[in-house]
Amino acid sequence: MRRWVRRGARVLVVVLAAGAALVPAACGGGGEPIRVGFSQLSAEGSWRAANTASIRAALTPATGFELTFSDDEQKQEGQIAALRRFVADDVDVIAFSPVVEDGWEEVLREARTAGVPVVLVDRGIATDLPDAYATHLGADFRSEGERAGRWVREHAPGARVFELQGTLGSGAQVGRQRGFRAVAGEQVAGAATGGFTRAGGRDVTAAALEAWPDVDLVFAHNDDMALGAVEAVRAAGRRPGVDVRVVSVDGTREALRALAGGDIAHVVECDPLFGEQLARLLRRVAAGAEVPSRTIVPGGEFDRSVTAAQIDARAY
Repeated sequence: MRRWVRRGARVLVVVLAAGAALVPAACGGGGEPIRVGFSQLSAEGSWRAANTASIRAALTPATGFELTFSDDEQKQEGQIAALRRFVADDVDVIAFSPVVEDGWEEVLREARTAGVPVVLVDRGIATDLPDAYATHLGADFRSEGERAGRWVREHAPGARVFELQGTLGSGAQVGRQRGFRAVAGEQVAGAATGGFTRAGGRDVTAAALEAWPDVDLVFAHNDDMALGAVEAVRAAGRRPGVDVRVVSVDGTREALRALAGGDIAHVVECDPLFGEQLARLLRRVAAGAEVPSRTIVPGGEFDRSVTAAQIDARAY
């Protein structure tokens, strides 16, 4: 368990605001709001858009927060600049979804020196800096890759796999690749990054089908790339779900429709709708309360038995 004690003149205000936020009648009423600076790595696709909407809906004046939001367009330098602005503005808590794992030590050291606690959201980082952040809220990416790999081993043990990777060096790409390779690595014929976008997934898969004509399964690190891969398979004159199967991670409504229609074979869920969970965690961090070093956002799996009711119930 970790406890962050906010230094400086805002400590008493932060504790009072956190206490007020826990009492429903006081939300949005008296007391100072918890000032949160949030750096979102981008608006790269439907999962990220849903994640942003969930966070924005949870961190409002009515729930006891003053949110400063920065969309940093998949650029680490933009995120670092945003974090430095948050430190200069003396926010109560910084939260961010790091675009890649490495390269954060200097700015996190600055936040630590200023006494501003940092919460990692969705993706993690690789660092040896002690107390670099207060806690991390997000999915278990390695487990997602392992579950995709187990499905491939069970349902397509002889398949030649092309791994359609996310942004290289990101926590999601690293974790999902490690998990998948640990289970089904010997089936991977080739890999390249599609940058977590639909256009990237389409273009990279098209090139892969030419480079490795015996590929008959694509493991995509997210749904947007998977949907792009389906387009590429069809454009190459091959049948998605028959000649080339596609396995994906996320669980967006559009991907589940493709799953029900046979274009996608299997989907491992990564739930983006954890805004309220983040709000509860931020209240505790701002109040200096103990928090776990890691909180896993759970997710399920979907196969072709997915129902119309399940698809329609998706919020993203």
